[in-house]
Amino acid sequence: MANTTSANLKLTVQQTGENSGTWGQITNTNLLILEQAIGGYDALSVASSPTALTFSNGALSNGKNQVLKLTGTIVGNVDVTIPDSIEKTYIVENATSGVFTVTFKTSSGTGITWSTTDKGKKILYSDGTNVLEGISSMGDLIAEDVTANDLTISNITISASTTANTISASGNISTSAGDMSDQIGEIRSVPINSKTAAYTLIATDHGKFISTDSAITVPPAVFTAGQTVTIYNDSASSFGITRGAGVTMYWVQTAANEDRTLATRGVATILCVATNVFVITGGTLS
Repeated sequence: MANTTSANLKLTVQQTGENSGTWGQITNTNLLILEQAIGGYDALSVASSPTALTFSNGALSNGKNQVLKLTGTIVGNVDVTIPDSIEKTYIVENATSGVFTVTFKTSSGTGITWSTTDKGKKILYSDGTNVLEGISSMGDLIAEDVTANDLTISNITISASTTANTISASGNISTSAGDMSDQIGEIRSVPINSKTAAYTLIATDHGKFISTDSAITVPPAVFTAGQTVTIYNDSASSFGITRGAGVTMYWVQTAANEDRTLATRGVATILCVATNVFVITGGTLS
């Protein structure tokens, strides 16, 4: 029985009793083709379109490499093709020059296209009919720097163990559903801190409103410039908003530095403008 050829890598499948004197050479060639498919690299010019990759029977061929770097100056959109029926994985880099698309596809099927400005790398596979992208979604991603033209992420979790818990964006950060939250809470809501007894403000009251029926004290050495606290009198009686030792608190209406009284159902906002210096304003404040 004569030798046959494997479907994908075109290895020589030797039959019993065949290839007397050449069996070793054919076996060595098969091993080199397997090595090429597992880790082979080739840089090839794709300046002409279409550029057809070869899959010669029983021989090393450029289409059998695992890693391909597409090079050349292209003057139009380019198709790089592999034969129909081939099943194989690839790592492909578009290193061409020229602002045109590059599509890696099967001869008769569809494929994956690099945009005119995309000179990146892709993991691809052929299912024997079409070429598809090998990674379109991932679970956890750990990376130092990520650069992308279009990046869609359904969920980002940043843990305390990361080196820098900062996300910077030159454009907009938006959400089509759900809330945008920080360490205080949802950014469009003012978090509430309810009290039923005399209370001295603390650092974590910044950005909150205190709903209370009792006196409030503004302490020294707690807040920094730009931080605010809002007080709501949730009672039928007035109560005092008192300066702690060393605290200056100017009333916006008169610029007087004095303790204030907040009448029933009144609201007052206290803004820190410097170390231990505040301004206070609000309705029913006296």
